[in-house]
Amino acid sequence: MNTSLRWDIFCQVIDNYGDIGVCWRLAAELGARGHRVRLWVDDATALSWMAPRGAAGVQVLPWPGKAPPDGTGDVVVEAFGCEIAPDFIAAIARHTGDGGKKPLWINLEYLSAESYVERCHRLPSPLMKGPGAGLTRWFFYPGFTERTGGLLRERDLAARQAAFDHQAWRARHGIAPHDLAISLFCYEPPALAQLLAQLGPRPGAHLLVTPGRATAAVLHEIGLKPVWMDRQQLSFSYLEPCPQPAFDEMLWACDLNLVRGEDSLVRALWAGQPFVWHIYPQHDGAHHAKLLAFLDWLQAPASLRRFHALWNGLDSAPALPLLDAATLAEWRACTAAARARLLAQPDLLTLLLGFVAEKR
Repeated sequence: MNTSLRWDIFCQVIDNYGDIGVCWRLAAELGARGHRVRLWVDDATALSWMAPRGAAGVQVLPWPGKAPPDGTGDVVVEAFGCEIAPDFIAAIARHTGDGGKKPLWINLEYLSAESYVERCHRLPSPLMKGPGAGLTRWFFYPGFTERTGGLLRERDLAARQAAFDHQAWRARHGIAPHDLAISLFCYEPPALAQLLAQLGPRPGAHLLVTPGRATAAVLHEIGLKPVWMDRQQLSFSYLEPCPQPAFDEMLWACDLNLVRGEDSLVRALWAGQPFVWHIYPQHDGAHHAKLLAFLDWLQAPASLRRFHALWNGLDSAPALPLLDAATLAEWRACTAAARARLLAQPDLLTLLLGFVAEKR
């Protein structure tokens, strides 16, 4: 395979974090490996803080209504079921690259631990009509097992983590070595009030609240209980938006990470610290099966399963499991074992590049 390919990655933003976060990490890592990337996005505003310095080899462009004058890339990635404009699809059908090769069209799917992922990964989807008639779109599923497309993992991740000064980060944020630091990146978790009630009287507990919906949810709960605020010892840090590497470092430094969506779930796994996942809620309840499948893969202990069930509204028991030292140690061991399993597998981009080499 040509060592440098041109990639077109299409991303439609849903909540300014998950979809664009995954697509940016993919684009930036492609650029770091010597490829040329055009990232077509309908709302790039989040990149102003998520990736303020950009990335070598990556060009961010507005969502196209038609194909650019210089044609399509060697590889076209349609992320998360976004729909490419018919004129661009027609350009894919017309394009002939080096050696007469057509572009490889890939549908990068959502992350799941459900069994269908292994069955559907790498399956073809021939187009029978429309501007793309005669083309084949290939499904590429990220996942947690060797029979899936793996997870995004930068080649320098291990080196960055090894060089990271955990205690210096905590000191800069006013967190003592033995304090309990918890990051909060969530939607509106049903059990947030229970978490605040458990942490409120605990000396040395710090809640690092990310901007947006997490901050709004916390301020709403506090507003409902002004008297409680007079008695609590929990410290709150309301954070500003930050670049992706800084978000990763926060996860490395905290004792518990409450994360949401797809990109931050993967980053919590790489962090190796205890975490709880707030899965994106769907009106038909399909996220319940998705969450349970992930917890099965994770081999989550009973206390971690119960916390997830309450945090995601699958259960309405009156109290969350206590976040004591023994519980967090059990969760940390679970995360470490899962991380080790993942590190023994190839990363998503390595597998994707191999797939491209095979199909082109």
